Amino acid sequence: MADFEFDLLGDPIPEGFGKRGRPPHRVTDEKRKLVIQLLAFGWTLEKIAAALSITPPTLRKNYFRELKFKEEAKARVQAKCLSKLMEQVEAGNVSAIEKYMTRLERADQQAKAAALAHRGPSVAIASAQKLGKKEARKQQAHSYDGKYAPPEAPLLN
Repeated sequence: MADFEFDLLGDPIPEGFGKRGRPPHRVTDEKRKLVIQLLAFGWTLEKIAAALSITPPTLRKNYFRELKFKEEAKARVQAKCLSKLMEQVEAGNVSAIEKYMTRLERADQQAKAAALAHRGPSVAIASAQKLGKKEARKQQAHSYDGKYAPPEAPLLN
């Protein structure tokens, strides 16, 4: 890399820059990682393309593998961060140990909350549901109230 010139982002300036037409986009590992990170933060394709100074079709053409796993991007980034945090824990970093334990406790609390939320509908929720016409009439037929209700039992004193 003796006579290469670089732009402000650190990319080599392609041959023929400044001439007619747009220079071809060069895909690097750094740009792939950047696309995954931006997907993890919920950026739109147009916004990511603008950050890379390319058009959305060029983004879809060159980064289709990264965009294919858009839903998994956040999980990938979190897993990478946890991996780096675990390396610090193994090295004996006390603040990393505290952060790791906090994350572990939070994960346990979220798992318990999810288990409680999916226990099924409670009796109060089931009875509060609106009945259909046929079910309401069947229920009404089994209850004796109004004009045909049996008389109350006499009071014995």
